Amino acid sequence: MSVGSPRAAGTRALVFVLAGLSAVSPFATDMYAPGFPEIAASFATSEATVQLSLTACLVGIAAGQLVLGPVSDAIGRRRLLLAGSALFTVFSVVCALAPSIAVFDVARLLQGVAGSAGLVIGRAVIGDRFAGTQAARTLATLSVIAMTAPVLAPVAGGVLLGVGSWRLVFVALAVAGLLLLAAVWAWVPESLPVSRRRSGGVRAVLAAMGGLLRRRELVGYLLVMGCGLGALFAYISGAPFVFQGTYGLSPTGYSLVFATNAVGTVLAAALFGRLAGRVRLNSLLVTGVALTVAAPTTLVLLLAAGISTLATTWACLFGLTLGFGILLPAATTIILAVGHDAPGAASGLLGFAQFVLSATAAPLPAATGTTTALSTAVTVLTFVLLSAAALVALARPWQGHGERHGLRATAP
Repeated sequence: MSVGSPRAAGTRALVFVLAGLSAVSPFATDMYAPGFPEIAASFATSEATVQLSLTACLVGIAAGQLVLGPVSDAIGRRRLLLAGSALFTVFSVVCALAPSIAVFDVARLLQGVAGSAGLVIGRAVIGDRFAGTQAARTLATLSVIAMTAPVLAPVAGGVLLGVGSWRLVFVALAVAGLLLLAAVWAWVPESLPVSRRRSGGVRAVLAAMGGLLRRRELVGYLLVMGCGLGALFAYISGAPFVFQGTYGLSPTGYSLVFATNAVGTVLAAALFGRLAGRVRLNSLLVTGVALTVAAPTTLVLLLAAGISTLATTWACLFGLTLGFGILLPAATTIILAVGHDAPGAASGLLGFAQFVLSATAAPLPAATGTTTALSTAVTVLTFVLLSAAALVALARPWQGHGERHGLRATAP
């Protein structure tokens, strides 16, 4: 296939749209994080209540992926992507116009469900359309985008907050939803032919998921991924209050902190991409987990010793995001390889594990009533230690799971 052929152009357009679908839901989750203090004042509510709106969105994303991934195995991909993009736009508008925190939380929940379609079905489309090295590289690209988006999103949100209120963030998300709806309509054809759809209805869907969950190693990798992302969202949820409240940064200054950390994540992800074909995936995963444990451990020890400065906290959190840049794409690639016989169900379980644990972690930095650097660091450390425990006890990376399981040998 020549670079300039219509087929190549169509493939590039498809991957571009899938990348957008993978990014929009994480952006919706975190783009408004710099506005947490403003939202609390706007609705006359507490920090913890505002953080629960993040939890609501994460619960929606988790539940949506758990359901929509397997359902797409049965009815196809395109219709669900179109419906998800349309409803994401609608609920983004509701968030922008919300008159109360209760309406806002419900809209965030439903926005999460709608946005989950792009995450879970995008991964399944890659499995439908590509094979071998091309499939692996495309999956890695999507996983890196989905992983870096939560770190980049607050930066974009900080820029918007510099010119308008927090409601402008949701107007921007609504516009993004409309653009994605048009792009899916134009460039994402149905990728799962009727002959390859899973028959048997709900019972077959549950059987496929049950079969995957009986694999000890898969459950282990799901927990490594989920607890790792839980730590990331505890960091994202607590950081606005730590950097703006404790260290006195403006929303713009806080966004610069996130921008620097995002660069670290992208660099680590790029390193993962270079090493993935040369170093065992499980070895890379162990390295990522080790980094995510070392950084918050150092931060907790410094804070416990009374050393609480912008520089030390920022440096430790930068080390944390470096670890995520390796952990998350490595775990994603292994999970999809281990569950290659039921791609939609595996993708749904992956997303569910990620976001249900993220939803659990997001409000915990404020569990004592006030978000501090120490409460955030302890929460992050707790989740990365759980990730490490799952790696050793269940995933057992020395056994090499996922290393030899490729996708189909030839493209459809």
